[in-house]
Amino acid sequence: MEKTNGLKASPANHQPQEPMKTAANGDPERKELSNHSRVPSANDDTSSELQRVAALDNVDEKSHKTGGLSRIARLVMVIRGWANKGLKEEERRPDSFLERFRGPDVKTLAVAAARGDGFDTHDRKTKKKWKVFVMNPAGDWYYRWLMVIAVPVLYNWCTLVARACFNDLQRKYWIWWLVLDYIADSIYIADIVIRFHTGFLEQGLLVKDLKKLRDKYIATMQFKLDVLSVLPTDFAYFAVGLNRPELRFNRLLHFSRMFEFFDRTETRTSYPNIFRICNLVMYILVIIHWNACIYYAISKAIGFGEDTWVYPNISDPEFGYLTREYIYCLYWSTLTLTTIGETPPPVRDEEYLFVIFDFLIGVLIFATIVGNVGSMISNMNATRAEFQAKIDAVKHYMQFRKVSKDMEAKVIKWFDYLWTNKKTVEEWEVLKNLPDKLRAEIAINVHLETLKKVRIFQDCEAGLLVELVLKLRPQVFSPGDYICRKGDIGKEMYIIKEGKLAVVADDGVTQYAMLTAGCCFGEISILNIKGSKMGNRRTANIRSIGYSDLFCLSKEDLMEAVTEYPDAKKVLEERGREILTKEGLLDEATAAEGMEENPQE
Repeated sequence: MEKTNGLKASPANHQPQEPMKTAANGDPERKELSNHSRVPSANDDTSSELQRVAALDNVDEKSHKTGGLSRIARLVMVIRGWANKGLKEEERRPDSFLERFRGPDVKTLAVAAARGDGFDTHDRKTKKKWKVFVMNPAGDWYYRWLMVIAVPVLYNWCTLVARACFNDLQRKYWIWWLVLDYIADSIYIADIVIRFHTGFLEQGLLVKDLKKLRDKYIATMQFKLDVLSVLPTDFAYFAVGLNRPELRFNRLLHFSRMFEFFDRTETRTSYPNIFRICNLVMYILVIIHWNACIYYAISKAIGFGEDTWVYPNISDPEFGYLTREYIYCLYWSTLTLTTIGETPPPVRDEEYLFVIFDFLIGVLIFATIVGNVGSMISNMNATRAEFQAKIDAVKHYMQFRKVSKDMEAKVIKWFDYLWTNKKTVEEWEVLKNLPDKLRAEIAINVHLETLKKVRIFQDCEAGLLVELVLKLRPQVFSPGDYICRKGDIGKEMYIIKEGKLAVVADDGVTQYAMLTAGCCFGEISILNIKGSKMGNRRTANIRSIGYSDLFCLSKEDLMEAVTEYPDAKKVLEERGREILTKEGLLDEATAAEGMEENPQE
């Protein structure tokens, strides 16, 4: 088998009596990696338990002192031990690879910053005997509370106007309304208390000083609206009676919390377009609901059945019960606001004015629906439309250049593979607006399992890791594609993210070794190690068996990254020399001269 930058054994060393070797068997670098970077797993515990059971069985068979019943009892005990282990939730250990890159946890830094505020331990214990409750506005608990407070806000906006207009609705269920109203009031008061304990960022840190939080909240306009929304206007019930829910209209001033919940949900949800459509439909339904209630109130003020426009006379049994009253008004409001028409024409001046106002609102609603829904549908299909445009451009080019049908089919299948396996998104284009540090951390998290298996990333500095990860470029190869051929000049290295590659002979069929996910090849050629007998040329043919997803790192990018990290460059070159030495591909005299020249430089 041909050498591939010091990673593969030559065909002369290939033993015919052994089966085809995997990448780990034919690559000393990957041998060392697999031996030293293996992490114990739950499977190891299971296999050790099975070995223990087998050992116990062997002892029993040799000693003949115990029978089958004792072995069954031991097996039951072992199975019960496994079950107990499974029921205990295993603490997730922090990944050392990520810890080295990220550094200390953010909470640890915040605690350290808080301890360095200039007070000694005795003063802190004296001033802070009780732990101060402060809610982080970016945390999950704050979002959950927004979900809770949004319910009574929406309840008031939907029920108060209906109860004020439809008298029967208020009279029949007044006990339920009292209970629900005062539950909503309790949540409103709790929300004001939580607002006093909601932190804010100052110089990038969460402020927990209650005096600062109180002063900031009181200075806002929302504080005045919140206070007005909880004023006990219900005391007027003693003068006018319980059937006057319009006295509670001040509860509508707490609307900002509902809008804040919707904004947070739109940011957090994985389906923002669907949420926007649902949110838009809810707004439209609330407007139609309010308009129906106002139409009923105007009809009541004018007189039921006084003309053809108002609600029919409630003395008629067909129109005299609550359900028909609300549904009829809702139907009229829907026809009017959607500009469908087919409603009785107005008769009085005030009726004309109300219908004109409704038509104007209906035009705005119709324009909003068309604009928002059209924009949402466009956004939902934006990825597919962009991808289809690329395919069409390539198809047009191939037809213009008269590319063969076989090649055209191969290109189309390649595009189909990208779309089917969701590999159409250009990651670097999507993440270009993020800072390099955050972009690198996302890349490391996404491709963690692959990067941990690459030797050049092991124990390197965090800064160099950022530089290298940001320079990796994904490439997808089709079945039968050659990643590199023997004799080619090595200008880049490859890391296999997904798929299988084969080291093949010159005929392209005979396979010497198999490379799988996590393997890398070509790294020795881009390190430019002095004394290497290989130079910078490929010494093996590597071919993709199926569709393969690889990362590519060019020699120029690596050299540019390690320029600012000379110690890391020395470590990488030293590892390369070790690999070449093991393979007998290093001229030690030339390598020694090169090492003597470096200190002089």
